[in-house]
Amino acid sequence: MSLPTWERFDGQSWDSPSASPFYDVLREHKDVLPDEIPAELPQDKGIQHEIGLVPGTKYCVTRQWPLPRDQVKAIDDFFESRRQAGQVRESKSPHSAPAFCVKKPQGGWRIVHAYNKLNDATIPAQTTIPQKDVIIDSIAKSTIYSALDLRDGFYQILMRESDIALTAVSTPSGMLWE
Repeated sequence: MSLPTWERFDGQSWDSPSASPFYDVLREHKDVLPDEIPAELPQDKGIQHEIGLVPGTKYCVTRQWPLPRDQVKAIDDFFESRRQAGQVRESKSPHSAPAFCVKKPQGGWRIVHAYNKLNDATIPAQTTIPQKDVIIDSIAKSTIYSALDLRDGFYQILMRESDIALTAVSTPSGMLWE
């Protein structure tokens, strides 16, 4: 179980933002930001993620490797909760990426999908990422800054139905999810 948003915020290792004049306002309106992301799929807003594969790509498969029991349980629990929420379904896809865990600084496991082969077979986006110094220069005289926690962002973006099978994930217990 993860910590509520404000407990995670207060527990960060950076200097506390409580000296900010906005801190009290943020605390007062903390109900605007939920402690948990919605369990169901997001509303369709007409935008869906698409995966363009390099022409000639057959299958993107990486075999699942063995993991310690506690990680297997964390992965199985993760996918079971996503299945109950309607965010994943069992798959028969010929594509498969393994799942593994990374320890979170605040405790618990972060579930990771090793999409290396899929990433290598994907046509790269032609949008350039802004340089850090350009971004910093553009906000240098700003008076309001914001932060965004992208927790479980992968499950908050709808995907084009025909591309869902490309994202199939295997688990150490033998399940295949998409």
